Amino acid sequence: MIQRIQTVFLFLVAAAMILVVVFPIWHQVNPGQTEMMTLTAWQLETVDTATNDVLISASRPVAGILAILTAGLAIFSLLQYRNRTKQMFLNMINSLLMVVNIGVIIYISHTANAEFNPNVSGAFVTGFWAIFGGMICNLLANRFIRKDELLVRSVDRIR
Repeated sequence: MIQRIQTVFLFLVAAAMILVVVFPIWHQVNPGQTEMMTLTAWQLETVDTATNDVLISASRPVAGILAILTAGLAIFSLLQYRNRTKQMFLNMINSLLMVVNIGVIIYISHTANAEFNPNVSGAFVTGFWAIFGGMICNLLANRFIRKDELLVRSVDRIR
């Protein structure tokens, strides 16, 4: 049934992945406080802090594509409420996609940090932490789906 609590959690997974696409993921400021590097889901750009001019812009769409795939898979899983085992399988794939997304983001930010300011690490911001919120909601959705499946099996056993 679509009115179960796991529907709310799967919707929150999709919302969290949309937050990854909308908000910045990582910031870093150089030692002279003259330039700031920002990683979003689509690009890595260096901005002059005095004039707000973009100095360097490099396309990095992998995190955005993975976030959109994860959001779409969460919505698809939400609509598969009649087949709970398929729903749990889709949520497992969703968790793997989120872990891969975290790995990609850490790799991109680490390599950018090594070039820009290797002495100080940058700060992960809203977009990065939204992935962890999505992972927690995905875990809770799986827990409630499993609980429903066990309840249905126990009722079938009684008949």
